[in-house]
Amino acid sequence: MSLNDRLGQELKAAMLAKDADRLGALRMLKAALGYLAIEKKVDNLPDADFIAVVQKEVKKRRDSIEQFEKGGRPELAAKEKAEITVLEGFLPQALSAEELEALVRQVIAQSGASSKKDMGTVIKAVQAQAAGRADGRAISTLVGKLLP
Repeated sequence: MSLNDRLGQELKAAMLAKDADRLGALRMLKAALGYLAIEKKVDNLPDADFIAVVQKEVKKRRDSIEQFEKGGRPELAAKEKAEITVLEGFLPQALSAEELEALVRQVIAQSGASSKKDMGTVIKAVQAQAAGRADGRAISTLVGKLLP
């Protein structure tokens, strides 16, 4: 079952359960996917694009949480956290810290990276191999830590 089909089923289930918060998050995701489909001029997005949109939406919510907490609005931060929980259900299982470190070490060895100047190429290669299963910020910090 594709992620688009799963989204449709989740929307139906949320409507039947009258779960307004979950339904709102799912509708927002469907709208973001619709905009990308229109932009790319396709009917159904491949799963890789679907995952990229979900990651982008999760990142937006994390940034919003940070701003709401700074602004003293914990109720809005809690709403964003609930939306993140719904969205993360569509993401693949994340790499553990050990798996990510092993992947970064492998890419560094393969690419022959020897200094911080090679950080960009290593990060790009790790992100390509991780295929949405690791956060860009975590990859960047780990690569910075492992490169001399």
